[in-house]
Amino acid sequence: MTNTIVEFDFSENILRITIKGDIDHHSAKRIRESIDNQIISKKPLIIILELNCVEFMDSSGLGLILGRYTLACEIGAKIILYKPSRRIRKILELAGIERIIEIEGDGNNEAC
Repeated sequence: MTNTIVEFDFSENILRITIKGDIDHHSAKRIRESIDNQIISKKPLIIILELNCVEFMDSSGLGLILGRYTLACEIGAKIILYKPSRRIRKILELAGIERIIEIEGDGNNEAC
């Protein structure tokens, strides 16, 4: 079991989700369930997924992101991946995520 932390802030129809730690096959299900509960209950217009403090991500993390993109589309929300670290941005780029999901800023794990 990983010690991944997921924090939520909802204000002015924006749901900000901060993930700290790893997104892997051990943590993805728990993270997905907690995010989906927030999206379904709050129905935000914008979902910001902060990735600055994600230290590791495997294919489970890509699946988690794509699934939340699909859910966001279903409720008419926009999703933004915010400040991925250089390592995580490389994974996202290799997977072609930036072609369908906006990526903003560069993270460097300074405040983690």
